[in-house]
Amino acid sequence: VLCFALGVANVLLTTPLWVVNTRLKLQGAKFRNEDIVPTNYKGIIDAFHQIIRDEGVLALWNGTFPSLLLVFNPAIQFMFYEGFKRRLLKKQLHLTSLDAFVIGAIAKAVATTLTYPLQTVQSILRFGRHRLNPENRTLGSLRNVLYLLQQRVRRFGLMGLYKGLEAKLLQTVLTAALMFLVYEKLTAATFTVMGLKHSRRH
Repeated sequence: VLCFALGVANVLLTTPLWVVNTRLKLQGAKFRNEDIVPTNYKGIIDAFHQIIRDEGVLALWNGTFPSLLLVFNPAIQFMFYEGFKRRLLKKQLHLTSLDAFVIGAIAKAVATTLTYPLQTVQSILRFGRHRLNPENRTLGSLRNVLYLLQQRVRRFGLMGLYKGLEAKLLQTVLTAALMFLVYEKLTAATFTVMGLKHSRRH
């Protein structure tokens, strides 16, 4: 519960920075969608100023709803990792470094693939310069998230929800695999030290 609360707090505090970051990165890009309004920001401060002036202060939190749902991504990742780990330990006594690396990579790949459509919608909402569901103009609401997912599928097919997934997997899978490898090594070292201390007391 505490980790979830911290994740929510992190989303609420950092979303304005992600919105500005996304818009600055996409500034100057050419889009085939005529509904997208081009931006002209001179820097971070100017981007904040223009967004608040033209769209209102709440526009800085565009994409908050899918971001909150994505807080569950690490939970999904650890759930699959522990599941794979338990199955592996039924067949062998110890988890090798290669085992931890591989199942960590697989767990992250599964979690990323499952949540990637939300990440796609998150990026669209953060950019913010597009036509919204005419029935609900509230950016980031559940209805608009579902609307954007539906529009994405209609326009590009089901695979349109996964555009750019390969790059995202390359970015996250290796990092997660190394993280789980270090995690297992640190856990083993901690238990070893605790065991030594325990034996010394007796």
